[in-house]
Amino acid sequence: MNLEDIARKAGVSRSTVSRVINNEKYVSEDVRQRVLQVIQQEHFQPNPAARTLVTRRSNIVGTAISQTTNVFFGDNSYFPMLLQGIAEAVNKKNYAMLLWLAESAEERQTFAERVLKSRQPDGVIITSVTENDPLFAGLLQHNRRFVMVETPPHHAEQVSYVTVDNIAAAQAAVNHLIEIGRRRIGIITGLITIRDAIDRLAGYKLALEAAGLPIDPSLIAYGHFERTAGYRAAKQILACDPPPDAIFASGDTIALGVMDAAKELGFRIPEDLAVVGFDDLDVAQQANITTIRHSVQLVGSTAAELLIKLIEGQLEHPHHIVLPTALIVRRSTVLV
Repeated sequence: MNLEDIARKAGVSRSTVSRVINNEKYVSEDVRQRVLQVIQQEHFQPNPAARTLVTRRSNIVGTAISQTTNVFFGDNSYFPMLLQGIAEAVNKKNYAMLLWLAESAEERQTFAERVLKSRQPDGVIITSVTENDPLFAGLLQHNRRFVMVETPPHHAEQVSYVTVDNIAAAQAAVNHLIEIGRRRIGIITGLITIRDAIDRLAGYKLALEAAGLPIDPSLIAYGHFERTAGYRAAKQILACDPPPDAIFASGDTIALGVMDAAKELGFRIPEDLAVVGFDDLDVAQQANITTIRHSVQLVGSTAAELLIKLIEGQLEHPHHIVLPTALIVRRSTVLV
């Protein structure tokens, strides 16, 4: 049984059968259902290699994560949750996922060259993009399909992305600390080359300015979204004289490191030091950390669904999706 046989039984052309199989537009619903009924009756399975030649698609979605492999182990469940969301969405659409872990700009460049020279994958989901990221630049320059899981560093109007309002979320976190009476508030954010980190720092500053509180550079620290980075940065900030009475950690794993340092230095949480995280990962719930909640898994699935729509021609222009966040109050800021 081949495409010609299916077309003959359904009373349509071979090209129409091909469009139905690949879920393309310009086929009436009546014709689509007739073709699908024949396919089901005949137990027809399209040949993947032949379909790739006809459609010039591989049905593979790439995911490039620019982080160390440490983020997939231990306390940081952000990227496993993100990948779970992506995997669920691509499986539903009968796509496969190619995962690329890049720990350096050179590795991002290697992946960019591989993607641009071949038909595989059909599109890419990318994260942790810096200002001069070679993968971002290559995909943009060659007009390849991709979706970002954050706000782009530039050319935002030309790029599809899924994100949360990091500025507003950070403001909500800091406003909560102000509302419970904290006045000397520090922040530990991600590397300043990452847009999420830039926006969360901006939200922190806006909240302080709106409350008439000074922005003290000695209370601002940077690091990877890892527990050890949070620990080192917290020890630096807590050594200030006077020390902060609150720290906004722009990731839950950073917040865990803050609590480790606070305990070691004799600070009581929340009596001496209030701590707010970001993401509401499992570790935040287990450690009773006040945090900004958003569905990381939903970010992943939404990004994958958006990319597949771009691949299949269902969208003609870049789309920007901003998902909601919520402040979740726990015992790291308020004794309950």
